[in-house]
Amino acid sequence: MSFSSDPLLGKVVWHDLITEDIDSARDFYAGLFGWTFEESRGSRGETYILARKDDLLVAGILGVSMPDDGNAYTRWLPYISVDDVDAAVSRGTAGGANVVVTPREVGFGRVAAITDPEGAVFGIARISIGDPDDSTTAAAPGRAVWTELLADDPAGAAGFYASTVGYDVRTIERRGGEYTMLSSDGIDRAGVFKKPSDAEAQSVWLTAFGVEDPAAAAAKAESLGGSILLPASPDLRDGTTAVITDPSGAVLVLRSWLNEGDKG
Repeated sequence: MSFSSDPLLGKVVWHDLITEDIDSARDFYAGLFGWTFEESRGSRGETYILARKDDLLVAGILGVSMPDDGNAYTRWLPYISVDDVDAAVSRGTAGGANVVVTPREVGFGRVAAITDPEGAVFGIARISIGDPDDSTTAAAPGRAVWTELLADDPAGAAGFYASTVGYDVRTIERRGGEYTMLSSDGIDRAGVFKKPSDAEAQSVWLTAFGVEDPAAAAAKAESLGGSILLPASPDLRDGTTAVITDPSGAVLVLRSWLNEGDKG
């Protein structure tokens, strides 16, 4: 990986899978994306897996214990680059956020995790060696290619992230309605779209991974123990996208990486 000498503020610089079943996750993502893995330890000694696609580090897998309260913690968690983690947490809490993981030092820098006012969880990070540059993280199969927020109130959510992270906000028209872009230094870094009125899921950040054929990839995911929530179809972004869960219930998006130029 190569790194930017200057922080790429607002860029989603990393993705962690939080899961209660590391072994199933390894088997599933190896079969779906061809990832390979190396084991390490988290900041508190917990098992932490680094995933690679070819020679590139693409994600982490963090093992957690089954919670006593019965809530499912399994999810994909994006980390957004900020200027100062502690200051960003303060800005977020002033805007209605709750702190999930207090700011702490890890092997590559300083991180925290908070929920936005609608309850969507996300991480923030200041990487000590610099952010992975855009050429390193260019769209390709098996890599994270886009990150977007499913929100009840896209305008309110965009305002929160503008004040917390420092994003510039603009709204575009696309098939199906308005789509909000979160950008920094003229580069689109993430998106926000309105949750369907009949959707049961809470507001959530969704990570999209590049695939050659979303329909075929979704079918493969199902054969590996995942589930298809929204199959690829002409009505869902012209067939370029499918939404699935892995065997432990973490939601992810399968997206044609060749269409990455059209983020909305």
